[in-house]
Amino acid sequence: MAKITLAEAVKLKSILNKRVHEIEEEMDRVAFVEMEKGGKKPKLPRTLKEVELDLDAIRKDMRILDRLVYAANIENTVIFNDEELPIVEAIELATQLRAKARKYKEYGAAQKEEFPYTYGENISIVKVALFEPEEYRVKGLEAERHANKLSNLINAKNYSIELDFDADNYF
Repeated sequence: MAKITLAEAVKLKSILNKRVHEIEEEMDRVAFVEMEKGGKKPKLPRTLKEVELDLDAIRKDMRILDRLVYAANIENTVIFNDEELPIVEAIELATQLRAKARKYKEYGAAQKEEFPYTYGENISIVKVALFEPEEYRVKGLEAERHANKLSNLINAKNYSIELDFDADNYF
């Protein structure tokens, strides 16, 4: 059987989703015709049944590909910070690191002290950061660096894993 890399499989999932939408649009085009009442039906290049069969075949390939990708993401690992992680967990960790980086950078952009508003002439309200914004800016950059490093490890691993799947109809 033909093989594709896990990285190609991830890309192929996107291609198949797009293809499903295209075929659904084709179904709409071949399901109805406008014609003069009592006139002869025009001959279309494909019948609704033919288009449905194509859609069923693509959806089956999508299910098979999903099963293979999910299994590969569980069975294969990457080493990050001296810890062996299944790819599925590494993907989630990279997502979490990006969220952490975003939040830390938000705090890093804060002012140590600001005056958002006043009450009357004599009362000023001060918003004071209970942390050092610069420390959070640096922590944000570090979290982002870790997320990028982990993403690169996952990506490299995805190119080394082969799945039994014939993608000749799509690539």
